[in-house]
This record gives sequence, C-alpha cells and structure tokens, in this order.
Amino acid sequence: MKVSIIITTYNAEEWLQKVLTGFSVQSEDDFEIVIADDGSTSKTKDLLDTFSSKFKYPIIHVWQEDDGFQKSKILNKAILKSSSDYLLFTDGDCIPRKDFVEVHLKNKEEGCFLSGGYFKLPMSVSKAITADDIVNQNCFQISWLKKHGLKMSFKVSKLTQNKLFAYFMNWLTPTKRSWNGHNSSGFKKDILAVNGFNHQMKYGGLDRELGERLFNLGLLSKQIRYSAICLHLDHKRGYSSPEIWEKNKAIRAFNKKHKVIKVEEGIDSL
Repeated sequence: MKVSIIITTYNAEEWLQKVLTGFSVQSEDDFEIVIADDGSTSKTKDLLDTFSSKFKYPIIHVWQEDDGFQKSKILNKAILKSSSDYLLFTDGDCIPRKDFVEVHLKNKEEGCFLSGGYFKLPMSVSKAITADDIVNQNCFQISWLKKHGLKMSFKVSKLTQNKLFAYFMNWLTPTKRSWNGHNSSGFKKDILAVNGFNHQMKYGGLDRELGERLFNLGLLSKQIRYSAICLHLDHKRGYSSPEIWEKNKAIRAFNKKHKVIKVEEGIDSL
C-alpha cells in the first residue's frame, strides 16, 4: 500500500459522498481511506457501507463521540489506525481531481512534506455537482464551472491541466508552503516525531501549527497547490469564534518562539 488517505468529516454526508466518488476514480488506486469522524450520526457509516466495494482496501471508519470540535484528537486516532508509512490528509468537503493521489506520490520526498491548496466553490456550484460530473471530471473544467454560475477570476488558473504551467505557478506563488489540512501529505514517522496534532488546538490554524512543528523538526515543504487539485465545497463554520482564534494564535506564537517540536497533548496521550 502506497498511502493512507485520512479524510475528516462531521455530519456532512452529501459532501462526503462527492469526495469519496472523487477518490473512487483516481488514476492511482493503491491506497486506503481512513475516515476521521468527529462524532457524526449513523448516516455517515451507512454512506461508507455503500462505498465499501469501490476501493482496493476496506474503508477504515474511526469515530469518536460528539463532544464539540475535536478535530485534532480524531485526526490522531486516525493516524494510529492507518496502515501506510505515508499519509495524505484532506477534508470531507474537498473533491479530488483524478490525479490527486498520483501527484502527491510523485512529489513525496524524505525530509519534506507537501503543501497543496484548493479551489473554493460557492454553494450554488457545490450543490450542482453530481456523481457523474465527478466521474467524468466535468466539474474540473472551467467551461463547466462557468456554465453553472462561477464568476471568472485569475484563481481559476489553479485548475490548469498544463503540467509545465502548474510547476511554474507552484514556484511563483507567494502563498506560504504551510501544512494545509485539506491538502497535505507527509511521512508518518515525521508526524509521529512531533506527537501529531495538538489537542489544545480548536478550529483555526491547527493544521498549520502541526506544519510549524515539522519545520522545527527540520523538515522542508514543497508547494504543489497548482498540481494537486481539489474543489472545496461551500459550508457554514459555526465552530469558529474570535476567542478560539486568539488562543490558537498564542499557542502558535509560543511554539514558534521556543521552537517546540513535540507537544504534550498529542498522539502519546491517547
């Protein structure tokens, strides 16, 4: 098995179905799916059962009781259940293009993690995407998106299928090469070395905080945001607040200043 794909979700079966459809038509199929479920109802498990025959390996469903936003903890539980020595992280609202896994595997490198991005869709376009559009890859075509109401901007260049242009834009973009929870990958041993995700972190920067500790460990990051493409489906964010953001910023600032590598409340505490 070449990679374990860890997908976070919480009571979002409509979006997760589209994401799993995207992974079912990947050009590289030697992977397992690990669902990091932060307390969804049985509807999510029922959905996963319908996809059980569509992948090379059984879907691993890692679930914990709903006790508020505990994404860091469920991610760490999913890491412990994963089988591969290489891990790819994404969210249950991000549809991968058919070469998504292939691009991550082609670019993986010892001493590095990969930093990908997303193309964000409005709710109307998110709703319009059908399973057939994903299987046929219509939803990754600019003409299809425009037809369904997407306003054009330079950001659609992220959807380029020209590999040379994508490589150039990966090099050119000023966006930081951070760890992004919707589209990043790295070696399991490196993630374990920093004790995984920080359980003290709630919504807002918890993924980047992991990446910052990987930097403190000595890792570099590679930009693939124009090569590894996923469509981010729209949704509400009721779990965010200014107080939580400030707490998370303080944790990140402390860890940067003191070059913290391994947090106390992480995988080892499970």
